[in-house]
Amino acid sequence: MASAQTSMSCCTKPAAGQNATEVFAMLASNEDFSGGHDAPLPFTYAGEGSMIEFKTTDGQTGKAFEIKSNTKSDKYLLVIHEWWGLNDYIKQEAARFAKELPGVNVIALDLYDGQVATDADQAGKLMQGVKTERAQAIIKGALQYAGPNAQIASIGWCFGGGWSIQTALLAGSKAKACVAYYGMPEKDVAKLKTLNTSVLFVFAKQDKWINQEVVDQFRKDMAAAKKDLTVKTYDADHAFANPSNPKYNKPFADDAHAASVAYIKKNLKLK
Repeated sequence: MASAQTSMSCCTKPAAGQNATEVFAMLASNEDFSGGHDAPLPFTYAGEGSMIEFKTTDGQTGKAFEIKSNTKSDKYLLVIHEWWGLNDYIKQEAARFAKELPGVNVIALDLYDGQVATDADQAGKLMQGVKTERAQAIIKGALQYAGPNAQIASIGWCFGGGWSIQTALLAGSKAKACVAYYGMPEKDVAKLKTLNTSVLFVFAKQDKWINQEVVDQFRKDMAAAKKDLTVKTYDADHAFANPSNPKYNKPFADDAHAASVAYIKKNLKLK
């Protein structure tokens, strides 16, 4: 059953009405996928930034971790967590981007509504429990929080990689940059035609799930949508950019991060 789900998740079109991120979430049922994600080591972030709440478009409230620019700015980077949730590692990553992207407000969204996983079983349940409508409402709420003149860049890893692309789609004309690390791409060409930004996709060649077939299809779909796609390919495995993962590859992770920062700087027209 698990292997059948893996095949369906990665190498076929989503079922009618099924979101690309929902397809990716099904991977949580695969023991090989779950087993490739060791629990994060204990870590507490103690730097700048604070948790915020904002109204979401479904009449509720959303949570996020924000580091404001030192200067008034309409430029935002929306950071979307892995399947673990908005933990202190993501807060640290948000702070890293804030330091390297002066003049940009960095907001790490919480698509799990305050829940954080500490083991793979819990993470899988949380990832599969995400309702597309709720996640979209959180993202839309964050876009409203950023304001009508906001210029939006997005970045995410794994679960968050797919949602980074969805964020760019939801941002409409505000979208200026989109980075997706080994997440499930959008497969609806009609939706991709509405993108207002290029996409930088970080691909791990050894990834069994977001594999060569998935990336090749994404290339074809983006070409059909007449949108610009850059794929950065590394001879690494899924989650290679996560320091708490056994497949972590620091040289590749550093290179991908530098490429992401350069891309965001260019697209947000930072000095």
